[in-house]
Amino acid sequence: MYLKLIACNVLLREIYREVATSPHTFDLYFTEKGDHEKSDRLRAIIEGEIQKAEESGKLYDAILLGYGLCGNATVGLGSSKFSLVLPRAHDCCTLFLGSKQKFQELFASNPSRPFATPGYMERSADTFQTTSTRQFLGLDKSYDEYVALYGEENAQYIMETLSPKTKDDTMIVYIAMPGTESLGWEDKCRREAQREGKGFLRVEGDPRLIHKLIHGEWDSEEFLIVPRGQKIAPVYDWEEVVTFKAQL
Repeated sequence: MYLKLIACNVLLREIYREVATSPHTFDLYFTEKGDHEKSDRLRAIIEGEIQKAEESGKLYDAILLGYGLCGNATVGLGSSKFSLVLPRAHDCCTLFLGSKQKFQELFASNPSRPFATPGYMERSADTFQTTSTRQFLGLDKSYDEYVALYGEENAQYIMETLSPKTKDDTMIVYIAMPGTESLGWEDKCRREAQREGKGFLRVEGDPRLIHKLIHGEWDSEEFLIVPRGQKIAPVYDWEEVVTFKAQL
């Protein structure tokens, strides 16, 4: 197949490794990590690349997206000419862990738990990243916003629930990706966690979802294929995560 891949550059090492062994032909485009700070900005960049692909005259079999919902940045994306393929993932953390089940296991009870990966650390001055889980669950509002919606007592309960005073609240999850052991990022992450008085939890990363995306193994359990003329839509659950609907 001839494929266009648009992805975040925090996944660059893993993607290049898989592309090198894939039987398919690729045109690659990477967005910057900082583009995630504003979902509208990231969506506009991806949309622009899709439009360039449509206008290029190239006969792609599909456009692959190396993202999840990513704070709703992929919601509303579609193509009138090509199918889109993306993982059923909430954000890039799922791609580093290798499954949405592992993501849920580590982050469902604490959506703001910070994590780090070699890809994030080498692309940012910030050592730790937080997932976009709160945003897709609709739990990213301020205290005053919750007061306006639900009253002061309920707002206080919500904030306490979202920010539990537990050991997990001060735990950093480091996702160790295969092939990056010699780069020194794990040691740096551990030192930064100690400096900030936080615990350190090392988990093994798994590039299996990245492998499946790039090798064309798009089963419906883990990937969404968006037909041309349709748009990505959120589901906001732990299983389906994304779907498609609405004609362009």
